[in-house]
Amino acid sequence: MTSIPDFTDTELWVARSAINERYGKAIATDLADSELRLDRESTVLTVCPTIFWTERGASFVVFKVGEGRYRCQFFYSAHEQYGTGREEYDDIGECIVHLLQLQADHEAERGLAPDKGAR
Repeated sequence: MTSIPDFTDTELWVARSAINERYGKAIATDLADSELRLDRESTVLTVCPTIFWTERGASFVVFKVGEGRYRCQFFYSAHEQYGTGREEYDDIGECIVHLLQLQADHEAERGLAPDKGAR
């Protein structure tokens, strides 16, 4: 079994910078491990480093699924989960910016977006 390396300091800096810029303030992020099926055809679960944060009623996760490979989603509950429509990214900044933009669009569609802090 191949071990996926933890997020590097550079990856964490890029991630936290994008998140903080989106909200205009420092947002607490947590590091965790998640078990994911990396291959749709397999039942094998792989432990993947994960960045997790919550803001304005939504929770976000970014999974590192390999060297320079990322997956992401946001959710409001176990029954209300959303992806970006893209299975994988090779740039953590692009992954997070796309995730945040889609969640902001979703928030606006739901009529939840406050005037301050939204991009």
